[in-house]
Amino acid sequence: MSEQVGFVTMGEATGATPEAPTVGVGMLGYAFMGKAHSNAFKTMPYIMWPPPAMPRLVAICGRNEAAVSEARVRYGFERHCQDWHELVDDPEIQVLDNLAPNNLHAEPCIQAARNGKHVLCEKPLARNAEEARRMLDAVRQAGVVHMVSFNYRFVPALRLAYDIVKEGRLGQIYHFRGQYLQEWIASPEFPMVWRLQREVAGSGALGDLGAHTIDLARWLIGEIGAVSGLMKTFIPERPAGSGDGRREKVTVDDAVVSLLEFESGAIGTIEASRFAPGRKNHHTIEINGSKGSLYFDLERLNELQFFSTEDPPDVQGFHDILATEAHHPYYSFWWPHGHVIGWEHTFVHEVYHFLRAVTQGESIAPHGATFEDGYRNAVVADGIVESSRAGRKVTLRYEA
Repeated sequence: MSEQVGFVTMGEATGATPEAPTVGVGMLGYAFMGKAHSNAFKTMPYIMWPPPAMPRLVAICGRNEAAVSEARVRYGFERHCQDWHELVDDPEIQVLDNLAPNNLHAEPCIQAARNGKHVLCEKPLARNAEEARRMLDAVRQAGVVHMVSFNYRFVPALRLAYDIVKEGRLGQIYHFRGQYLQEWIASPEFPMVWRLQREVAGSGALGDLGAHTIDLARWLIGEIGAVSGLMKTFIPERPAGSGDGRREKVTVDDAVVSLLEFESGAIGTIEASRFAPGRKNHHTIEINGSKGSLYFDLERLNELQFFSTEDPPDVQGFHDILATEAHHPYYSFWWPHGHVIGWEHTFVHEVYHFLRAVTQGESIAPHGATFEDGYRNAVVADGIVESSRAGRKVTLRYEA
């Protein structure tokens, strides 16, 4: 492979575009999401062929010197740092990929945008709507590409669901039902982590899990006009992470349920909990309309269940669609039909979509979530918090 300044030669024999621009990536954060995103940047160019860009992993940043140094070697970055300002000021970096805890989403993304860098930010976009709005204003004013990492939009089966809904094959939508259940903090002895602190995370199960369901509700059904929420913290104190016997106060929700009223007239529910023993990553979506229904389970992410009232009576019933055909979204890049893909591949699709917008001027919306989607998601979440505190329905207001 021969290199030119800013380009990588692909090879004429493949029939691919001869050159793809290199894009310098700076990553803020290195743990769970660091692994997922690094894998996506490294996998995308040879799977999604020809690639829209060749990612260059320039620098990775984190507060712990030993951990971020190890991540640099493990993930294949050229260098590492401990101050996020070094990332956003680096002229060799064109994209900031922000995977940091939620309290470090706003300022690095805002400064990166002001420096002309495109921004990919993990969900939730911010701890609240006011913070998200500042981020949205910054990327708009800078004119950079911006996307929130709501990776479930890039599950082929859910893209198929989106197409079915938008084509009107379910008719008038009546119901949306979403659950996101996990078990990982159900033990009272699970120690304090940043996700249990409001000043860092903003919220608990609501922002960690519920934000995904809110995003799918908005993407698939439309804007949410009002919410009625109930939030609960089951374990108010947890062992300090220091292991010295101290206990610290939990300041976020452990679980949340909410009623949704869509502007279209549909109604819905969402439930998110990290206190569901036996549920590992149980994210389900059901949509009911005048002509049919859809059902999706993330733990069976290659499948979509579809019911149509227009089927003949003798074959009417839910049909299990295996979304692995070449004509299904993204699948032409992968394996022969029936050879399933996994959770990690949603990030490969996401990076492909994002870099097409960066290098080819394609739109992030509607299939990717923009910072406006992130802001509107935060408005819904803030409304659920307000509703739970006040014990009443909250009508949502989105700034223009």
